[in-house]
Amino acid sequence: MFDLVVRSRRVVTPEGERPAAVAVRDGRIAALHPYEAPLETAEDVDLRALPLLPGLVDTHVHVNEPGRAHWEGFASATRAAAAGGVTTIVDMPLNSVPPTVTPDALDAKLRAAEGRCHVDTAFWGGAVPGNVEHLRPLHERGVRGFKCFLSPSGVEEFPPLRPDEARRAMTEIAGFGGLLVVHAEDPALLAEPAGPTYREFLESRPGAAERSAVELVIRLAEETGARVHVLHVSSAACLGPLEEARARGVPVTAETCPHYLTLAAEQVPEGDTSYKCCPPIRDGANRDRLWEGLARGVLDCVVSDHSPSTADLKVPDFAAAWGGVASLQLGLPAVWTEASRRGYGLTDVARWMSARPAAIAGIPRKGAVEPGNDADLVAFDPDAANPVDARALHHRNPVTPYHGRTLRGAVLTTWLRGRPADGEPHGVFLLGDK
Repeated sequence: MFDLVVRSRRVVTPEGERPAAVAVRDGRIAALHPYEAPLETAEDVDLRALPLLPGLVDTHVHVNEPGRAHWEGFASATRAAAAGGVTTIVDMPLNSVPPTVTPDALDAKLRAAEGRCHVDTAFWGGAVPGNVEHLRPLHERGVRGFKCFLSPSGVEEFPPLRPDEARRAMTEIAGFGGLLVVHAEDPALLAEPAGPTYREFLESRPGAAERSAVELVIRLAEETGARVHVLHVSSAACLGPLEEARARGVPVTAETCPHYLTLAAEQVPEGDTSYKCCPPIRDGANRDRLWEGLARGVLDCVVSDHSPSTADLKVPDFAAAWGGVASLQLGLPAVWTEASRRGYGLTDVARWMSARPAAIAGIPRKGAVEPGNDADLVAFDPDAANPVDARALHHRNPVTPYHGRTLRGAVLTTWLRGRPADGEPHGVFLLGDK
């Protein structure tokens, strides 16, 4: 007897799409049976030709609570995640106050999130100047790794690491087998924008700044033996150093984001700072090279870097506006719109947005439709027209660069451990081996 059976002629598994009946018991995938198999179950859902995907794992989400919950919060962010087919998020340690750089700050975060999460939620700790002594205790408390900046973060309470401080943190993290995730831009190659336009903002944060910082991260990883993950790669100039490091056996992985794969600098409307993020959205030729890097596996995964703010901080001046793209609910249709146009399939998207993020963050039982995994499932219509109205999205403030666009594909139902994720929150904290 099963609690739930979801049937589809297009179940997206790590081996590809196949007809199957996904049988769920006690929140886990108990078995994959033939599509038409008669099964005893409390609920039987037949999607017919509509695909069934694994729940997405978004390892780069700024929830901002406690302290800046007027920007975003656990209730609104995780509701948006569930509506977008995301069943697991990993919360970033900054933009909340206090930032998650001590065990006490992690406790404050857990208290703020308790009972409010519509999806399962894990946490990154932070590596900042002077908190090396807190890294191991945070690791033992179950954070997935440690976020650091090599350039200013934009908030005073989360300062960047100098190269010597990064080396010290990486040496400590290597000692307990942890992971450092890095915002990689070289501050020596950044400048203040010369004016308010997007072109001037883009020129102030060149691809060379990303490449230089990535090269530093790789050198420090080789020196210390620490595992490192490069966040939100926007510049294709980073692909060469990453590929060469992998060939030498350096333990480095990297991600990119939907906005770098689907938007382009030449399309940014002047004054529309919903497009502003750091590092910035670059030109269409660079976007094409990012897709090539993703296809070759130089870039491992695609995650949102959902970094919202209140609308008043998005002033129509690219030099002064808050930088961050809000897209947590839209990542799947945004990526699918472009991926399908380029000839990629849902198996590719599931690998980039489910399996690889789960593996990099070390989250077990997530990321694939396989027996033994949590029954995190997404019914997805890949051909549905999906017009975006920012006011209808679940994240707290109605700001997104996708407003007014029509994307391809729509999430119909999201199941979290076998239960629909559109009702009362029943997400759990994923700490340690959970």
